[in-house]
Amino acid sequence: MTNINTDELTPALERFSAALERLEQAPLFAKKNHRSRLLDTAERLLRKPGGVEAVYQSAERFDAAGLFEGSDWAFPSRLQPGLVPRTLAEADRWTVTLECLSQLRILALSERKVSRPGFSAEQASHFLKELLALTLEYVFDHHQTEAARVNAAAFQLPRNVLRYVAENIGYDNLLEQLVEEIWRLLRQRPIRIEPVKLMITKLAVYCYDPQHENIMIPAGAERLISSLFSPSPNSLGDPGTSVYAERLTTLDSQALGEEAGACARSMYDTGLVSPYHAVLVRFLVKENPELLVTALGLSSTGVDGLLTYRELVHAIIDKAVHPETSQSILGLSGMLERAVLHFPGVASSLWRQINLPLTLATQNRLIASCGSEQPPDVYLLAGLLSMLGQPLGVGQGDNPTCQSARALSWWAYSDPDYLLQLLAWAGRDDGVLMTFRGQRISSAFLPAGGAGVVGSDLDPVSMVLVPHLDRVYAEMCRLVHKAGEDPHLHVNPEFHGWQVGGGFAIAVDVAHGKLHEYETFIRLFYACYHPVYNGGNPVIHPQPVGLAVTDSLARFVGWHAITILRVAIDQTGVTRVYFFNPNNDSGQDLGNGVVVSTNGAGEVYGESSLPIAEFASRLYLFHYDPLEVGDQTRIPAEQVQTVMQLGKESWAAQKIPALDDLIAPPPAQLPSTYPK
Repeated sequence: MTNINTDELTPALERFSAALERLEQAPLFAKKNHRSRLLDTAERLLRKPGGVEAVYQSAERFDAAGLFEGSDWAFPSRLQPGLVPRTLAEADRWTVTLECLSQLRILALSERKVSRPGFSAEQASHFLKELLALTLEYVFDHHQTEAARVNAAAFQLPRNVLRYVAENIGYDNLLEQLVEEIWRLLRQRPIRIEPVKLMITKLAVYCYDPQHENIMIPAGAERLISSLFSPSPNSLGDPGTSVYAERLTTLDSQALGEEAGACARSMYDTGLVSPYHAVLVRFLVKENPELLVTALGLSSTGVDGLLTYRELVHAIIDKAVHPETSQSILGLSGMLERAVLHFPGVASSLWRQINLPLTLATQNRLIASCGSEQPPDVYLLAGLLSMLGQPLGVGQGDNPTCQSARALSWWAYSDPDYLLQLLAWAGRDDGVLMTFRGQRISSAFLPAGGAGVVGSDLDPVSMVLVPHLDRVYAEMCRLVHKAGEDPHLHVNPEFHGWQVGGGFAIAVDVAHGKLHEYETFIRLFYACYHPVYNGGNPVIHPQPVGLAVTDSLARFVGWHAITILRVAIDQTGVTRVYFFNPNNDSGQDLGNGVVVSTNGAGEVYGESSLPIAEFASRLYLFHYDPLEVGDQTRIPAEQVQTVMQLGKESWAAQKIPALDDLIAPPPAQLPSTYPK
């Protein structure tokens, strides 16, 4: 530990060191008795000059000593930056201290001084950047706010810690880094955009505070801020939605067209939709519907859908588009551009969805996630527009439900009628029906799935459907569980749909977690998916595959479900696999030079990509059409060796968990039959 020789600091440092040593030496059953003493001494030390640095030097020790065990902070990968400001503002002093120690632990993770499985240095860095964007008042302000003045003592502790974090990340360029981080997230076009909007709001408050007149506003910040607060000429100055609505009544057709065009450009430029845009769209439906084409930014494809289903689109806008659900406009535009309304059954299903009664349980889940400013069915319909228009924007939140998130994206992408049917069942009946090997399975009669209680950090459609899908998926795995065999062989085709290829390949001995016929596995993948070796066949339907995810040091983290969307040659001549990743942030460093791209290599919004060799090096399971396999002997040995080396130097470097260990045992009690 670094000693700072000041008379004021030394006694507090000695008390903290003694408390930490006692926690380290305490047996597991007695640690709880020593944590409060450590938190008390840590709080006193963090308030003193140089105290944060002293505590930070012990981050590895207090993490390993079990300070966070049994608390919400035990698993860094599950923490949410958006919850931190409320904790700092409302929690008791020991909880605030624990939160501050967690931030120092995450800083140590970002600098690779501490390691945690499933939480890489890059993830820690992204977490801290987002956190700083949400807590600018602690980082920069000097008691300017009334709350800060009244609660100066309460502000001191988190301010000391967050400023230390900012200094280590790069204090001078903090705003530039925050703006860059926001743009990086927006390029992935996530459906759930609330955390990003909150970051931009904090950024706007700081940048345009009169006390910060001399600040240099970073490039790109004004575009982000204006996209939410002044996307068009008549919304300049952020006059408020009621004033803006009055202004619209005074505009002629040309001025309204300028408003519509400006809002659409802002929406497509940033992926953000302003509440003013929602006010405008609602106004145009009633007063000038011809300008909806401009306000939605539609091409000829979208215009065709709008004109063909004009009454339905107007009804959807009337029900779902409000300032509180403004982001749904991007989804509506995407839905029309994808010609989703022309899919059989979709238009009729949407009419049903507009008037669909929701169970009390469904309403409560939606209120927990979305709030109560609008009725739950409004949020659900708005979320449905986003999912149908942005199927690659689905995220699993902080829940181990990548299978369910992948399925929702899959159906929104290629089978929207089926998605709408499942949503109607779940919302109206609080249960979904699926058929597995000729047997009807109802989620209403099943216990919680492997994920347990699903958190509220999901989009509205996921909030309603994921708990049901998680139960059904777990039940399918249980029904086909057989030692030494991967259940995805049977589950994936029936859970996702007929488009899943009948062929199945796995690179792992399921029972022992060792590589199995790895070279054959790689050759088969190239023969099925590489356009040079599969006869030039494109990926016709998305296909489910499994990745062995690694951290930035190439250490095995866990198994993850994704979807191959296409394989193509990028602008530099590199053959890349483009895929959907339900992880909330798809730009990941997987170690030994394998870094996932989400922008700049030919990706459309929401896609991730890797060169095919790097992708194959993290692949452990895939489906394929056994009737469309190329000549495996044509694949050059050096390409196969490259993939094998990348794999063996990362996730397959040592024994990995057997897949059998990840399959939940049968629940104690299950219904013997299901409703037919």
